[in-house]
Amino acid sequence: MDRLRGWLKEGYGRKLKRLHAWNAWTVLLLAVSGILLSLEAIRGPLGIVRVWLKQAHIVLGLLSVVLLALYVPLIAKHLRQLKGRSPQQWNLGIVLLMLAGWSVSGLLLWQLRQLPPEWSSAALFTHDLFTWVGVPYALYHSVSRSRWLKREEARERQAQAAGRRSRLLEAAAASGKPAAEAALPRQPWESHRLSRRTFVRLTAAGVLLAALGPAFYRWLKRATDDGGSALEAYAGGSDGNRMLPPPEPQPASVTPAGGGAQGHFREYTVTRIPSFASDNWEFTIKGLVDHPQRYSWEDFLKLPRTVQVSDFHCVTGWSVYQVTWEGIALSQLLELAGVKPEARFVKFYSGDGVYTDALSLEQAAMEDVMVAVLIDGMPIPQTLGGPVRLVVPKMYAYKSVKWLQAIELIPKEHIGYWEARGYDNDAWVKGRT
Repeated sequence: MDRLRGWLKEGYGRKLKRLHAWNAWTVLLLAVSGILLSLEAIRGPLGIVRVWLKQAHIVLGLLSVVLLALYVPLIAKHLRQLKGRSPQQWNLGIVLLMLAGWSVSGLLLWQLRQLPPEWSSAALFTHDLFTWVGVPYALYHSVSRSRWLKREEARERQAQAAGRRSRLLEAAAASGKPAAEAALPRQPWESHRLSRRTFVRLTAAGVLLAALGPAFYRWLKRATDDGGSALEAYAGGSDGNRMLPPPEPQPASVTPAGGGAQGHFREYTVTRIPSFASDNWEFTIKGLVDHPQRYSWEDFLKLPRTVQVSDFHCVTGWSVYQVTWEGIALSQLLELAGVKPEARFVKFYSGDGVYTDALSLEQAAMEDVMVAVLIDGMPIPQTLGGPVRLVVPKMYAYKSVKWLQAIELIPKEHIGYWEARGYDNDAWVKGRT
């Protein structure tokens, strides 16, 4: 607190300089932590590291908001200082826009559990967009405004001034006039001379555009996919699963009852994506049941299926709407097995050998909780959890276990993979319960 009071008593120039430095370091740490959060490597055994990193990212984001608030009283004086300097004014405007966009969208994502999914989806898109644009701009700004480049620019100006004086003296000697009256002959290349700073700026911009432009285009195309176009990309692609025969879709799936999924699935996993073949795949229901069940792939496909349309929400902020699922109602599977009175919870096992989660019997009895085999009329792709996955539409997707292969009825609550690493066991999506 004493340091803050001391900072508040400092002059305008020192305040501005300190804020610039603090903000630069904060943006750098936010960029690094944000990139690390997107890596698959920290979703498996390092899952707890991801939770800590996410909390650090949130704290840094809040610090960035505080720094922006501390700058607000200085804006008017700073703008007067930059009067008549258009490049600096434009740069300040761009930086403030980026910081404001990051701050508002970041705050919304921080509180996404309290907001409708539509808000969190828009906030995630905005946050990602500002990151795709803001991080390259920050890199460009760092290079173009670096101390090294400023020193080189000063040396270049000194060399140009020295050369100009030398040519002026030569012109004076040739004309017999004093140096002050001599006319300096115009060099044809001077008006088209490319300064070192301009060259470095153009080079930095070109490198960033070449390195990130294609990736940005692919992200933007995926982020704006709708009308099922995101799922169509899986239809003709290679899939690691070899499940024969494929499930035959019902009429409501062949032409998806939901009109085609709207949005783009992001592929998350805590292990390497597993693959399955129908000749050794099996599905079991065990634990506190009267009739334990074991199904081969062909037996599983003989179970009566239903079709439902629901939205799919991830706790990281993205959503896919109007997804048409076809599968077996979980309540139907539990009825076939016969749940014993002492059972209180349903535990789900992923075929990756690592991931588990659970629902209470009351939650498992919801009519839209499904063990799905088809999505929009096609087999669920391997990368989206196929051949079989759990679908719990009213909860965030970490409850919808991918590569589902076993169900166990248990007497006590089970803490799932992400819940054990800090996620809330209460996974209800606001407005969907």
